[in-house]
Amino acid sequence: MNPYLTREGLEKLKKELDELKSVKRQEVINRIKVAREQGDLSENAEYADAKDEQSFIEGRILELENLTNKAVIIDADVTHHDVVSLGMTVTVDCGGRTLRYTIVGSNEADPSQGMISNESPLGRAFLGKRVGEKVQVMVPKGEMECMIVDLRQVAA
Repeated sequence: MNPYLTREGLEKLKKELDELKSVKRQEVINRIKVAREQGDLSENAEYADAKDEQSFIEGRILELENLTNKAVIIDADVTHHDVVSLGMTVTVDCGGRTLRYTIVGSNEADPSQGMISNESPLGRAFLGKRVGEKVQVMVPKGEMECMIVDLRQVAA
């Protein structure tokens, strides 16, 4: 399945990819070179650490290239503005608490920033709903009822 991303999310991933390719990759290559010059590689912790980091960086580069090449941009122009969908910010009242979430693809999700995945239990529960509708959602403490009180399109 192709990843859903906002334009902002795609730009963040491209920036990270550029940083990894143009800076981090070269830094770790230099660390490996310095560690090799220290002699015996079999007991060289700095060499092993640098090789591990290189492996991580190369894996992340491949992951980001795949994500950015296959990304489906959430297009505000084709989104239904009256129902909760990808790229929308939904304000809900859950037991007297007002909460605000932006529905994004799983690669952009960051619950601490109010960005929840369309594949998460909350995201799935909200998708397709309209202002005024009540939604039952499962949370760690059990079932909770939320009412959708506002819906806004994220700026493109």
